[in-house]
Amino acid sequence: MDVLYRCCCGLDVHAKTVVACLIKGGQKQTRTFATMTEDLLVLADWLGAHGCTHVAIESTGVYWRPVFNLLEGLFVVILVNARHMKAVPGRKTDVRDSEWLADLLRHGLLKASFIPPHEIREVRELTRYRQTLVKSPAAVTNRIQRILECGNIKLGQVASDVMGVSGQLMLRALAAGETNGQTLAALARGQLKRKTDELRRALTGRLSAAQRFVLQELLDRYDELGKALDRVNVQIEREIAISPEPLLGPAVELVQTIPGVGRQVAEVVVAEIGVDMARFPTAKHLASWAGMCPGSHESAGKSKSGKTRQGSKNLRTALVQAAWAATHTKGTYLAAQYRRLVKRKGRKKALVAVAHSLLVSLFHMLARKVTYRELGGDYFERQPTATHCRRLLRQLEALGMKVTVETQPATA
Repeated sequence: MDVLYRCCCGLDVHAKTVVACLIKGGQKQTRTFATMTEDLLVLADWLGAHGCTHVAIESTGVYWRPVFNLLEGLFVVILVNARHMKAVPGRKTDVRDSEWLADLLRHGLLKASFIPPHEIREVRELTRYRQTLVKSPAAVTNRIQRILECGNIKLGQVASDVMGVSGQLMLRALAAGETNGQTLAALARGQLKRKTDELRRALTGRLSAAQRFVLQELLDRYDELGKALDRVNVQIEREIAISPEPLLGPAVELVQTIPGVGRQVAEVVVAEIGVDMARFPTAKHLASWAGMCPGSHESAGKSKSGKTRQGSKNLRTALVQAAWAATHTKGTYLAAQYRRLVKRKGRKKALVAVAHSLLVSLFHMLARKVTYRELGGDYFERQPTATHCRRLLRQLEALGMKVTVETQPATA
């Protein structure tokens, strides 16, 4: 087997140690380093002293990240999916893992995982943190609902949004010790004023001192999460504005030309896939990497499963969110595609299909630096007559009808 790299190294990374196997001229050297920064610098010096050019790291939790960041720029660093480099059956040790990794790298048998440039990873760090902040208020709201139910406060049965403006005013009054239902109901704002009598009855309950304390803590936590979300949004915009990647800001603006894609979704998408589409040979490769296309599991000529593969959860969430927003737009191709698919595939599969179309559009837009081109809500009706006719026939046959088609002679 041909040797591609004369001097290379495989790293088996753990929380406390890094096992390195260096192969140079067919000779193997194995050393174990700690994961403190000064120890990783010693690792880098050791590799540099031996003339190492390529380093392969197995993707292990988050432990690979500091090693990758430190070695990036000094060597050609390849991050490898653990599923793609299963070792030969036998005794498994960290040393054997690093040797196997180095052998595969030496002969060019490893496929590098996609890692965006450092400036894109900085924005990704912020957008992923924002995703956790977006989810956190829901847990706090559920906890508030449980406290209210324990005190027999039925605000959720009257107000559609317990954490709306009116709801928060009432909850803070409850936490402060107010027990009069009429006084609490008078805090209603807007449309909720019409339900004053229902609110009075719903807000008449028994909250203990401990429950009022917990309610106040949860309300403060809810406010802090909102402020934290505002801060991270400002920081993301600042990071994009000062980024050394000149195409980052324009890419975010470009993505927003797609129906249903807002600012936050655009930031997540660009942070996850980057701005250089040359990393993906085709749109199909990008969709496969993102886990937004049907899987392939075939045996003995039979298809076993078409379940999508696991990709970036953050990217998938953002794309499906954008797809759901796009389905509510008027006169657009994406909304027409959803209506066409939802009847026979169901809502979830139809949304994933629309999200896949979004991702394909994103690939071509970022690759060509062009804005989104709308195909129109009547796109499928404008297809060739024969294709449209076959689709209508299939729909009728699905309803149990037998149809005979006769071509009408053309009129003069």
